Amino acid sequence: MSARRAEDENVPQTPTGYRSTRRGSKALKQARKAERQHQMVTGAKRTVKTARNVGIIILQGIAGVVVVILVMLLAALAINGVARWNAKRVAADNTPAKVVEKRSKGNVLVIGADGEKAVGFLAMRVDEKTKQVFGIAIPDGAFLDVPGQGFVRIGDVYDPGSDEIVSSISNYLTVPFTRYVVVPTAVYQKALTTRSVAQFASAATASNMNDSDVQALGNSLRAVPKKNVAIVPLPTKPIKLGDQTYLEPQKNEVADLLKSWWGVDPNAAKAQIRVVVFNGSGKPGIAGEAAQELIRAQIRVVDTQNADRFDYAETKIVVRRGDASVGEKVRKALGVGKVVLDPSDENVTDVVVVVGKDYEPPKDSKNQQKGN
Repeated sequence: MSARRAEDENVPQTPTGYRSTRRGSKALKQARKAERQHQMVTGAKRTVKTARNVGIIILQGIAGVVVVILVMLLAALAINGVARWNAKRVAADNTPAKVVEKRSKGNVLVIGADGEKAVGFLAMRVDEKTKQVFGIAIPDGAFLDVPGQGFVRIGDVYDPGSDEIVSSISNYLTVPFTRYVVVPTAVYQKALTTRSVAQFASAATASNMNDSDVQALGNSLRAVPKKNVAIVPLPTKPIKLGDQTYLEPQKNEVADLLKSWWGVDPNAAKAQIRVVVFNGSGKPGIAGEAAQELIRAQIRVVDTQNADRFDYAETKIVVRRGDASVGEKVRKALGVGKVVLDPSDENVTDVVVVVGKDYEPPKDSKNQQKGN
């Protein structure tokens, strides 16, 4: 039985019979009064019940809205957290060291040498995906512009145990090389004539890679068919001066090789930040050491010289072309320096760095520069 029906059954009944129609009947008046009272009580109960139900519905609605807001807030916090984590990850991946690491993947400099004398340098790219090897063989007699030394025979730059030769060739080719292996002269020369590069890892007498990386390099080289190995000598032009013969690299032909094998567009390479480094601290070799750090950060060093004086306490980074962000990239690579904007119309360099006494080369640096 429903509640409504139960209420109806409790309604006082009007008396019936022959006296029910009498206007002045006392019983009829009492019955009508009781009926009105009952209707008032019932209406009040229904109002209270309706109000209670409406209140419950409103509270449920409010609770639902609160839950939705909390869910949205938590979702927003989670999204912001993921965004911050991703931003940090991207920033970490875009540090100069990480960028160079990505761009230098697959690049290895093979040095043919016996003792302290090098006979040649093979700038090699190993493409594991396509199982191909590309290489430019640079003879020791080629004259390249080496930061800190000017135009010199590249063979004279080689110093066993030093990364200077790697940085010098990276700077010249505008292609980053961070790894090298040294192999005996006989192995090196055989590879140039027969394209047999599989022995480079097993025959290595020195390297800046650990044993597992050298082994991995060997596995990659052995997986490359000999027909997929392309090695060409650095395009040079012999120039005879007195009794000396110099090998001058041919820039246009070298640029074609770089574009074909490394995807380096000569025009894009010119867009690299160009820096001239001056030694303003008086410490021998400091400009060359700073130049090596800039090269590792994929900043092109066009020259190194002595400054007008040797008492600069703070390293100065003078931006001649570009905005402050150009100078900040240089400062980040060196770790010190005050960025100053001094625009110039001369298209010689983008930034001038005057190394001060506050600059300290990395402790693990093996470069032993001579000269400026």
